[in-house]
Amino acid sequence: MTKSNTSKSIPLAEITLRKYEKPYEMPLRDLVKKICLSVGLLQPGDSRDVIVDVLGVLLKEGEVAAENVKGKVVDFRQKHKLGMKGIAESNIRRQLKRLKDLFLVEKNGNNYRISEGEKLVKLFEEKIEQFYLKGIVDRVKEYFDHLDNFKK
Repeated sequence: MTKSNTSKSIPLAEITLRKYEKPYEMPLRDLVKKICLSVGLLQPGDSRDVIVDVLGVLLKEGEVAAENVKGKVVDFRQKHKLGMKGIAESNIRRQLKRLKDLFLVEKNGNNYRISEGEKLVKLFEEKIEQFYLKGIVDRVKEYFDHLDNFKK
């Protein structure tokens, strides 16, 4: 029996990008929701959208102690007259991790904040577009190149 040289089909990295209409004057939560939809943190039609509120709180507050994130998210959702789906402490931590994995949020001591206190567009350009996305695109090109040079 020959040993198969197959690779696992588990991606090392992935990103979803969506294009929506140009931004216009809208409330903070709606803008944050479009960002979350645009970068795949939220799926169209998702009713559990607490990630929008987690990011919204960090944008509004600047820096939030880890133990206060849930309370701030609850306040944010109440202010916008939203249900309390997804506000469990474990889910809030999961959403923070997702934001960290996308390089938008960092933990500074016991506090969470937007990475390096930087503008989001700069984080997108430096961390996502030039680093994360470029790495994915380069690897896909390697597969295309390999396929182009495949000997039948």
